Amino acid sequence: MTSRTLPSARLRYSAAAVFVASVLVLSACNGGGTTPGNEGTSASASASASASSTPSPTPTPTAAYKPADAKGKAQNVPVPVLPEAAKAETKEGLEAFAQYWYSTLSYAYETGDTSLVKSASGPECVFCRGLASGVESAWRDGRWIEGGTIETPSITVQYSPDSASQATIQVLQKQIGIRKPDGSLYQEPTKATNTGSQATATFGAKGWIISDLGLIR
Repeated sequence: MTSRTLPSARLRYSAAAVFVASVLVLSACNGGGTTPGNEGTSASASASASASSTPSPTPTPTAAYKPADAKGKAQNVPVPVLPEAAKAETKEGLEAFAQYWYSTLSYAYETGDTSLVKSASGPECVFCRGLASGVESAWRDGRWIEGGTIETPSITVQYSPDSASQATIQVLQKQIGIRKPDGSLYQEPTKATNTGSQATATFGAKGWIISDLGLIR
């Protein structure tokens, strides 16, 4: 669940170039000259073949994402990026921001890095700080979290342009297992959850911020 507090707990020549070289050798063997009037055509063909022999740059492969397991931490976890829609002081903007906020919390569970979720939370959000602190505790002493990833399939927004707005979010979180450095479990895993949360958000100079968060019971 999104709100559960954890324990304090990656020169070779091309075939075209070889072909051009072969043509030049054959031309030399047949007299080394060109047919009068075709000099421009031959030069143009050679230039075209040489240009086509230049190898195309190879794209750098993107390292594959690998979730955490008993053998080790998650690898190459995609870093959440604040979408453009979330920068607008609108109902749609808050909806996009709420989704982004939970993606930063999910990222924190997978990586132990709470900087993004902290920067998207106001200093007065006690529950936000508690979640970040719980994640940090779980990752201490060489431990890591297996699972705990979050999805938000439903977000309903009550937008108020003159005061704080609210978002009601359905939060799905996978089972959480805390692994010790040897891969064994630190404690019994916390089961997967499907819960509701209500967030209060305000829009300021830096955009949207979650100023309060709580469970819907």
